[in-house]
Amino acid sequence: MTNIVVLIKQVPDTYSERKLSEGDFTLDREAADAVLDEINEKAVEQALQIKEAGDGEVTVLCVGPERATEAIRKALSMGADKAVHLNDEALHGSDVVQTAWTIANLLNANVGDTDLVICGNEATDGRMGAIPAMLAEYLGLPQLTHMRTLEVGDGVAKGERETDEGVFEVEAGLPCVVSVGEKINEPRFPSFKGIMAAKKKPVEVLTLADTNVETVQVGKDNASSTVTSSTPKPARTAGEKVTDEGEGGNDIAKYLVAQKLI
Repeated sequence: MTNIVVLIKQVPDTYSERKLSEGDFTLDREAADAVLDEINEKAVEQALQIKEAGDGEVTVLCVGPERATEAIRKALSMGADKAVHLNDEALHGSDVVQTAWTIANLLNANVGDTDLVICGNEATDGRMGAIPAMLAEYLGLPQLTHMRTLEVGDGVAKGERETDEGVFEVEAGLPCVVSVGEKINEPRFPSFKGIMAAKKKPVEVLTLADTNVETVQVGKDNASSTVTSSTPKPARTAGEKVTDEGEGGNDIAKYLVAQKLI
């Protein structure tokens, strides 16, 4: 049986106004509607497809505040079997290095014999895109990143990796860490039966005390990177209107040249 862990994250809806908190410049999660990150839905879907193609169990793992329970239930309603939720205020303001270190320790201490860890290639709130590689380094496992196809069989994960340089066929022996891109699949919609079943699925809630991570190793005050200031995005201004009186094409070309766009 293939034991699959999918990393998920609750993020502000991209259709909401997102902003940083005053004072510590961390993401103000209460200022916007919260949703399961879109790329994480694709990661969950891929795990479910692998499970359905063979024999496996899918566990979703989330590091986040109490509100992140909503995202966990969404993943469970899609078909994941169970969840682990690390909820500790000491994690507030942690950067990607601390987050990857925490997840690695959590996997080693609480998730058991994991054959495959599937992540999205980046979350829409931070867009760092570094967690999968850092996690693989901390766990000492091979990594397959930016995958647009993925299949698992005979102890091997393989598929196509898409980068700016081209598409490559890659593979790695299990256990390994995989990150998927937006082209990997189209996530299923939770059925009514799945939504009802999710309410009975186990969600293990942990704190840092349940891991090997100390509070002095995480959080904003111990982060290796920090935001020192922020400036709100300026309001959109009216564009420049060009009235075509026979020279409209030339006027637009001049404008593009002035803006150094051509």
